[in-house]
Amino acid sequence: MLLAAPAHKGGAAMFFSYKTVDDKLVYTDTIEKNCWVNMINPTEAELRQVAEATGLEYDFLKDPLDDEEIPRVEVEEDQVLIIINIPIICKEDVIYDTIPLGIILNDDYLVTTCLEDANLLGEFTSTRNKSIATFKKTRFIFQLFHKKTNLFLKYLRDIHRRNTELEASLRGSMRNTELMQLMSLQKSLVYFSTGLRANAKVLERLLRGKTIKMYEEDEDLLEDVIIENRQAVEMSDVYSNISSGTMTAFASLISNNLSNVMRLLTAITIILAIPTMIASFWGMNVNVPLGNSIWGFPLILSGATIACSICAWLLKKKGML
Repeated sequence: MLLAAPAHKGGAAMFFSYKTVDDKLVYTDTIEKNCWVNMINPTEAELRQVAEATGLEYDFLKDPLDDEEIPRVEVEEDQVLIIINIPIICKEDVIYDTIPLGIILNDDYLVTTCLEDANLLGEFTSTRNKSIATFKKTRFIFQLFHKKTNLFLKYLRDIHRRNTELEASLRGSMRNTELMQLMSLQKSLVYFSTGLRANAKVLERLLRGKTIKMYEEDEDLLEDVIIENRQAVEMSDVYSNISSGTMTAFASLISNNLSNVMRLLTAITIILAIPTMIASFWGMNVNVPLGNSIWGFPLILSGATIACSICAWLLKKKGML
């Protein structure tokens, strides 16, 4: 359950603060100890305000706002910066993409910062979540990893479904539209694969090192996340190979479909050329055979029909019809 919090307005920079009270995640208008501060495309003033209130490094808060920032773990004195890639839905030519999500913490505060609204709040306030506690920072972070890895898996299954639908529509297609959509999905898979592999290195370092304090239950949760991340990497590789092979095959198929149409049109042109030639020859009315006979036109028409039939039979035998 979540007590009322201001709604996020698209594109607006802002940050929200939450804390756990009586096993409920509630909004608070002040930054308190053991709270979670969620920053969405913050301004310079907001970054400095949060840095001053929490004692966290300004650079740690700002680094994840670079959309080219690579996943990594940095430790400075009592502060830790963790950057991972998370999936997002795009409206451009690439259907899915990844962006950095920064998690910065010290003994008293936990801050997440991202360029876009990653719906972290919606996931943590789901009725299925019964053990969310902002003061259990390590558990909170690993639960966040778990949810975002599951989101990767969900989007990968959606990409596979879209691929299957496009395959069905491409079988008789002579357009590039479906092929371009397939290319967009392929680009999404590449971004996912790259982001997941980078996340794997971060997760392995957290498991091996003593970067943040972990209890046995926390380690078990992190191992689950690593397993699911590995599964997502394998899925993205398999789907990427399938998509790449499909693009190659159907690019050839579209070209072959076009060739078949051109071959059919050529055959029809050849057949139609016979009556056109006969009509042109007898239409000159200059000493043409059967020109004065009452049976001239029927005989010529019958001959043209027979000639067209023979031509069509020959073209069909050669596979052009």
